Amino acid sequence: MQSQDVAPRPAPSAADPVVDVEQAEAALVEHYPRLVRLAYLVLPSGLGRSRRVMTAHALAQRALPRNRTTTPVIPAQSTGRESDPGYALVRLAVVRTALEAGLPLRRRARPRRSQLPPLLPQVWGLKLFPRSGGADELALDQRLSALSGPGRAAYALRGLEKLPDGEVRQVLGAAGVGDVAAALREADSVPGQHALLDSPEFDPCSLQARPTDLMRRRQHTRAALVAGVALVVCGALLGLPGEGWGPDGAAAPPYARNPAAEAALDPGRLTRAAPAAWRSSDRTDFSVWPARGGLTDDGKLLRRALAVWARPGGTVRVSATPGTPTGGPAGPPRLLYAGTVDAARVVILHDGLRVVRYAEPEDGTAGAALDFARADGAGRAEATAVVLGRADGNVRYLTAPWVTEAAERDLTKPGAGAMELTLTDGVTSPLASPAQRSGACTSWNVLELTDGKDRRLMTDLGELVPARLTAGRPGSAAEASGAEALRTWAPFGCSLGAVRGQGVRSVNAWAFAEQPLPDGSGRGSWVCTRAETWRGEGARVLAQFHTPGGRYGAVAAKAESVPACGARDPQVLAGVLWKSATGDWYLLAAGGRDTESVRATGGIEASSNGNVLTARAEQGAQAELSGTLKDGGMLTGLG
Repeated sequence: MQSQDVAPRPAPSAADPVVDVEQAEAALVEHYPRLVRLAYLVLPSGLGRSRRVMTAHALAQRALPRNRTTTPVIPAQSTGRESDPGYALVRLAVVRTALEAGLPLRRRARPRRSQLPPLLPQVWGLKLFPRSGGADELALDQRLSALSGPGRAAYALRGLEKLPDGEVRQVLGAAGVGDVAAALREADSVPGQHALLDSPEFDPCSLQARPTDLMRRRQHTRAALVAGVALVVCGALLGLPGEGWGPDGAAAPPYARNPAAEAALDPGRLTRAAPAAWRSSDRTDFSVWPARGGLTDDGKLLRRALAVWARPGGTVRVSATPGTPTGGPAGPPRLLYAGTVDAARVVILHDGLRVVRYAEPEDGTAGAALDFARADGAGRAEATAVVLGRADGNVRYLTAPWVTEAAERDLTKPGAGAMELTLTDGVTSPLASPAQRSGACTSWNVLELTDGKDRRLMTDLGELVPARLTAGRPGSAAEASGAEALRTWAPFGCSLGAVRGQGVRSVNAWAFAEQPLPDGSGRGSWVCTRAETWRGEGARVLAQFHTPGGRYGAVAAKAESVPACGARDPQVLAGVLWKSATGDWYLLAAGGRDTESVRATGGIEASSNGNVLTARAEQGAQAELSGTLKDGGMLTGLG
């Protein structure tokens, strides 16, 4: 489909709201991730994912006006942006420049700034691109790539900004789109999977990194000359008695001598728990794990691990979960493991706040990796396992000394049973990791651990410490290993992919309501999943709806950093537009058992006594939900 030209922007009216630069800047800073995502969705996929990411950031950062200006577009009708002309102004600038960036260059026409590769931001030597989503996200991206720029803009404004068509027309018209009606018709041709626009697939602020053309970079003789000079200097340092940093492997050279820091980096001062300390200790956490592995006496390896922790060199791949400091240890840390895992030497350390993993190849230190994860406040339930290594889509764990059995279970198949894993000195045999899988989600393998009295499920979310899975009403949730809990989790296991890499400590699933379907085809179930983080903030809440015969649940609402569906506030209210087999559309909404009534306003006007609501609706209709609790309290819809 050919791109539609962007017409000149309409002249502002004297009645339009005036926006100060400071007001626009505040809106840009507050809503920067949303604006960059909007630009990314409007930009053509032909740019390539890496350039598309950089261009989206550049367009958002250039959206500020040079001085006081007017905006002819009404503000977005959403919490945090309502009645904010500053946000409307920068959003309009982002849409306009993203549309311009998609226009083809013409031979005799002077290119616009947005059509050229951005000078800033730039990242040399790396390609940055969003995390891969599932098959649904890939299919949506392909459908959007077939639209013109205005068509993509119309779809994004509907789905991401939740604007009705009248406001979409105003935004596109103000952005200079000549044929707004055609853009809306294009957007109509793509199925309304608007919830997918919040996926990490379309998030240019949550990125993965890969190197650029390494062969071409190797041909630069100047870099080779610099490396040669550095090698000569390093050789001279190695020849100095008692000095130099060669034994530290991939670590950077120390800047100055610091007796306290050197004591923390002395492998001879590493603390080690007695092999049976956990049996008599009042605490059952990482502090009582004994040191295991075949290389616990390899002083050179331990020294390298500690040195890289304190000052990782430029070639070391460093990762950390959100909210985890990456500085060196304040004192001698505790050694949990040192051994060989899948052709790599691995060291696991713990300093009371963090679990740290150092890994290097067996044949050298090139390509060393350093990973950090918060683990403060971990008890027996959370200090159950640590990731030792990942290879070929599989993961190996080091389990707590009190773990007696380990097994692999598919969370999406509750009746399939568990497959036993071998335990060798606390190390599991490899099991398939859902965190490394790409493409459509058809299964979600979890680790099942038994410690003699409890059975727990832990899931790999791409971090060092796996997340604990629980089920039940917030405040009284239990391990998710029971038959009923497994059935509750089954349709929603794949939704765990939405919280990968977020520093998640535990995820609870609570079946808060059941609702008869209006066509008599059975009962739908409502489940709220809440992912708590190690840092104590940024919890992610999903309300999901599952119908009979469907294998997976559908996300009806989501929110972040809210108390809903948690121990502090177990209440939740959510709704979804549902299409019956006969093609009729309904609004289905539900709250927990403490909800006395539910009401819908806005695009749908309806109310009901009790905790569920069913009302006829039109496709694409939007409504605001509210509820009354039995104790007289008020409840608003999630999201």
